[in-house]
Amino acid sequence: MGTRFLLVALFALALGCEGAIADEPPRTGGTDGDAGTGTDAGTGGTGGDPGACAGGPLASPIPNCTPTPVPNTGDIHADCFARINQFRWDCQCLPPLSRWVDGESCTDSNAEYDSNNGVHASFSAIPCGSGSRAQNECPNWPSNAQVIGGCLQAMWDEGPEDGNPNTVNGHYESMATSTYTRVACGFFTTPLGQVWGVQNFD
Repeated sequence: MGTRFLLVALFALALGCEGAIADEPPRTGGTDGDAGTGTDAGTGGTGGDPGACAGGPLASPIPNCTPTPVPNTGDIHADCFARINQFRWDCQCLPPLSRWVDGESCTDSNAEYDSNNGVHASFSAIPCGSGSRAQNECPNWPSNAQVIGGCLQAMWDEGPEDGNPNTVNGHYESMATSTYTRVACGFFTTPLGQVWGVQNFD
């Protein structure tokens, strides 16, 4: 795990974009393409139980927390947003981020741009106007559902790099930090059927 964090940190630094987070490669394995989607869900989470979070946010995430992915509503932007807040609440008792609805079409365009120009290529252009101080990205995933169920789980699983979730140096930190208050999810499917998912945090 330490080597993976080091590689992610070095890649993020190489990008030269403050707040840009390195990409997470797709998880694969198994012939049905469902690997990494959280099918062993519910392990270690609070299950949204208000009593479990009565003491407020936890200092660190619950280990091996894999909540069942949120139900598919037919709105991928809403489902992605709900999944991020699900990790925040079920796995660390963190308050929810706000949904950055006005940033979603721009974040969709970031995903399309990056599919042609490389991971985080859109970040240096200050995506979505003056907003977005961090960006997570899921390049070349097999479906929108895999981005929401698998990629976001993989990012959360990285955990805090230096033990401080408010240090923005990784995927988990962007998802769990109290520095950001809102998130916009964006998606683009290439002509070959590869899905690029971008999450812009502000």
